[in-house]
Amino acid sequence: MVDLEHGAFMEQVEELAERRRWPDVRDMLVLLEPADIAAILAELPEDRLPVLYRLLPKELAAEVFVEMEPEEQELLIKSFSDTELKEVLDELYVDDTVDLIEEMPATVVKRILKHADPETRRSVNEILKYPEDSAGSIMTTEFVDLKRDMTVEDAFKRIRRTGVDKETINICYVTDPSRHLLGLVSIRTLLLADDEDVIEDIMETNIIAATTMDDREEVAQDLSKYDFLAMPVVDKESRLVGIVTIDDAIDVMEEEATEDFELMAAITPTDKPYLRTGVWETVKSRIPWLMLLMLSATFTGIVIASFEDSLAACSVLIGFIPMLMGTGGNSGNQSSVAVIRGLSLNEIDFSDLASVVWKESRVAVVCGVLLAAGNFVKLLVVDRGLMQNSEVTILVALVICLTLVCTVFCAKVVGCLLPLLAEKIGLDPAVMAAPFISTIVDVLSLLIYFQFAALLLGL
Repeated sequence: MVDLEHGAFMEQVEELAERRRWPDVRDMLVLLEPADIAAILAELPEDRLPVLYRLLPKELAAEVFVEMEPEEQELLIKSFSDTELKEVLDELYVDDTVDLIEEMPATVVKRILKHADPETRRSVNEILKYPEDSAGSIMTTEFVDLKRDMTVEDAFKRIRRTGVDKETINICYVTDPSRHLLGLVSIRTLLLADDEDVIEDIMETNIIAATTMDDREEVAQDLSKYDFLAMPVVDKESRLVGIVTIDDAIDVMEEEATEDFELMAAITPTDKPYLRTGVWETVKSRIPWLMLLMLSATFTGIVIASFEDSLAACSVLIGFIPMLMGTGGNSGNQSSVAVIRGLSLNEIDFSDLASVVWKESRVAVVCGVLLAAGNFVKLLVVDRGLMQNSEVTILVALVICLTLVCTVFCAKVVGCLLPLLAEKIGLDPAVMAAPFISTIVDVLSLLIYFQFAALLLGL
């Protein structure tokens, strides 16, 4: 196995490149997976990248090209001759060509389309017309289709003739003359059947298919749920127009997970790697959220200011505000993360709102009581006993613990409700994660705290 992690292999490649021993460099690179080669090329100086890329065999070069970041792809395209560009494009699958076009500036896109063959251009334009988050936008139109009256022998002849340019031949799709999807048959089934068997007799007709306008994340989840290697995509008239393969589904799930993490951290999502995102671009993705949250947090200050006289009368209450707000925020975040995960995996939806709230309410009561009991003992033993804080009376401890129970309850209910409501109105549930929930819960915890203080301590 090549030692990429510790840089020894990289150093050897650079040394051979410096000595211009190109055949030796080529022999080293062809032993690697395309993703590893792309990672090595990304570390090279810009003037070295085209040179080493041209050492790769044509098919391997195309696979490496797909694994590269858009910046390296653009650099290579600009260095390619027209012939080299056409050779790379001819080796790319249609969906990879679409991904490339979506990432490139207009001048580069114009050159790519100019050198793509007419069929590829037609397929690319067909895919580009679909919304960005739809199944149509990630499908490939390169699949093997069979007819139901073919024999197994005929099917193998067609696979051998057309399969070389297809993204996958593990599953073949059976269509009628109008391209309506009738069934599917796996290579395994064909291999185990007799040559004279007719496709109609051995194909599967119970098909799970996506439509072109289905959400791509849902399609990716279905591929995972059913352990499919590919899923057919049909139009409104049930005509087969493409397939979504497992590698594209994995990319979608990774992108969606990254987007959710960024939204949950109050960061505008970006498709660029962290180290390739400039400082100003990073600031622009974060400052709007920070500004909004900062302004919303002023409500907390307003609540504290409105109870300033009460706090002056019983200053010991001030020291427990951070604990109450922090516990409330943490409790709400636990519920929101669990619900967001359930929504993303289609385990729950808005119709389950009552069940979710009922469950989180019971969890909140148990958690709140346990936290309050532990805190009550801590207040009396540690604060009043060991630290000799005479201001921590039984009533003060009771105010704090009752506030804790109510705060945890409110936080968990808010934490589970907001993502469900966001989903209902068409927002990404991840938007309603930690920052917003913490802001809301902070205000609620203070209001509850001062109400109990006024009631029990007469403030």
